[in-house]
Amino acid sequence: MASTYTTNLRLTKQGDGDNPNSWGQILNDGVISLADEAIAGYTTVSIGSAATVNLTANDGADDQSRSAFLEIKGSIGTVATSIFLVVPSNTKSYSILNKVSANADSNVVMMRVAGNTGVTLGRSSTTFQHVVCDGTSIRSANLLPNNVCIADNLFVGNNAQIAGTVTVAGAGTFKAAVSVEGTAKFNSTVTVSGAANFKSTVTVEGAQVNKSTILLEGAVSLDDAPVHQTITTIADAASIVMNMATNNQFLVTLGGNRTLAAPTNLTVGQTGHIYCIQNSGGGHTLGYNSVFQFAGGSDPVATPAGGAVNLLVFSVRATDKVDAVMVNDLK
Repeated sequence: MASTYTTNLRLTKQGDGDNPNSWGQILNDGVISLADEAIAGYTTVSIGSAATVNLTANDGADDQSRSAFLEIKGSIGTVATSIFLVVPSNTKSYSILNKVSANADSNVVMMRVAGNTGVTLGRSSTTFQHVVCDGTSIRSANLLPNNVCIADNLFVGNNAQIAGTVTVAGAGTFKAAVSVEGTAKFNSTVTVSGAANFKSTVTVEGAQVNKSTILLEGAVSLDDAPVHQTITTIADAASIVMNMATNNQFLVTLGGNRTLAAPTNLTVGQTGHIYCIQNSGGGHTLGYNSVFQFAGGSDPVATPAGGAVNLLVFSVRATDKVDAVMVNDLK
């Protein structure tokens, strides 16, 4: 009777009465050694320019896909911008160390069963990722049901949705959308390149850099971390326009008699200011669009002296009402 093989690990199953003089060697090589690989084996897989890398899968003999631990090496992005790492359609778990270098964050290694759902492997030279094949698809097994405490840098290359408390003791970099439904506390720098949605208290003790929209539905507490913006310089023109979608703080140097036009992209509740500075010659007047509302309905007069600094502070009451106060001749 010919030998057969187990379904998932491809271990040798000798037929009754087979191999009377070599039974022990076949048991050692085709079962015991291979089981050792499946439990504790460490295999390095090198990827090259091919868009698909198929892990070897041999019945009763050494292969790559039987190992418990896989180290992925090589580089992507030069020829193939993403690479599929394909495993057999058998139930098995894997611990992956993805040490592949990439030319861009979009260059990824995805582990999957051919033609089915896969998992994009995070890149790290020190941290393993645990995945499970259910016989059809590869799924991440790195789900933690409770609080997550990270004592070192955190890199998230895709969307992150967190329903519990997040505590990050090191710097956090999020390169896509972030949604946190529980309390978030960051003890160091936070950089968010995508949209950020925090539905509870956010505490940031270090610098915070947001490169896209941030929506905070809960309280924000900043311990010894100032909030500041750069000042946008507006080109001098007969009609001076502030684009409120770009900043809240502006500066313009008056080179002649000017009019402050209605700001664009107003948001109700938005506040800010504009420095209106006379050039060295001075003597220039400043008029205002009717959207600006002043105390008593009287337009303020900018100090005309050469180099005089006048500050207009404003608050948007409605899309056609910008309440403002002029502070003259700051020295």
